[in-house]
Amino acid sequence: MRAPATMTQENDLPFTPEPLPPTPSSVTGIFAPEVVARLETYGQQLATEGVVRGLIGPREVPRLWDRHLLNCAALAELIKPGERVADIGTGAGLPGLVLALVRTDIQVILVEPLQRRCDFLQEMILRFRFGARVTVRRGKSNVIKACEADVVTSRAVAALDKLAGWSLPHAKIGGRLLAMKGDRAVEELAAAGEALKPFGADVGTSVLTCGQGWLETPVQVVCAVRRK
Repeated sequence: MRAPATMTQENDLPFTPEPLPPTPSSVTGIFAPEVVARLETYGQQLATEGVVRGLIGPREVPRLWDRHLLNCAALAELIKPGERVADIGTGAGLPGLVLALVRTDIQVILVEPLQRRCDFLQEMILRFRFGARVTVRRGKSNVIKACEADVVTSRAVAALDKLAGWSLPHAKIGGRLLAMKGDRAVEELAAAGEALKPFGADVGTSVLTCGQGWLETPVQVVCAVRRK
């Protein structure tokens, strides 16, 4: 039975929460049962509270697994054990919170300027008992203190040239930016070109692929190392 209709926070339109779609069979073959359980719990929170509070749109619920949860989980392939990750413009926790759910061996800083999103993130930190391993920093990335992270992640935040200026200062020297960019990653990197260098990006910036063999559409990620 469906839950009674309520109102979304953003536009006060009636909304009937929908359940998270069934877990894809590919997930159980890739992740341990406890990881799958955590992803299911978080996904259900996005499908209900996330929509009611205006964190994601109702139309995103049917594609939460493929477009959001699994895409973000695939990024974990590029993160080394024990690394410190800063997720810029994390929103409802994509990809930062997903990375923390999948990888218990990393630290994650969730950077987000909007209070209502930060409130939700804090609730998820308590729900999953992350403790000090996952923290929230409220504010714009160009205003808050540098995170000194091994890895700085982002997803659909801005064009690559702008994103470099917001993200690379939060990477330590030798750290790297991992920007999820979809099937236009190569073109966007070519267009950004020299614009990345003033922010310390290595000339060897490249496009990497995650989720090959288990995602229907593998994830394209621009990787830039901060050299200065």
